[in-house]
Amino acid sequence: MIADRIIEQGTLTAQDGHAAVEVRIPWYRALPGSCIAGAALSIDGTQAPANTLRWTMNGRTFSFDELVQETDEWWFPLDSAILSGQVPVGQDGTEHEVQVELKIYIPYIITDHGVLHIEESDTKTMKVAQR
Repeated sequence: MIADRIIEQGTLTAQDGHAAVEVRIPWYRALPGSCIAGAALSIDGTQAPANTLRWTMNGRTFSFDELVQETDEWWFPLDSAILSGQVPVGQDGTEHEVQVELKIYIPYIITDHGVLHIEESDTKTMKVAQR
């Protein structure tokens, strides 16, 4: 829906073999954490292993297995979440291709196939942000 704005430009960080980037919701309404069905993070074509991915929103960090039951924390359209994972990123000042794939459920829209499921992706080129 709003796929070209998923990745926040200039937010790539890297430390100790982990990379992180800020992401925005590709929907116009807030969703509880349980509606974030999954994500993928790739840097320069190297994908972070799924078991290393973490999702941080509202100051709390979750694995995607933990998000399945999370109804207390909500992702709001004006707030960025942080997607991180174990993927090497050089900090030599070069630009990196960052790709994020998101899978979310829209619980209040029911179709003939069940609850609406959206899969969106975004790719941006950026340098590692200096802290």
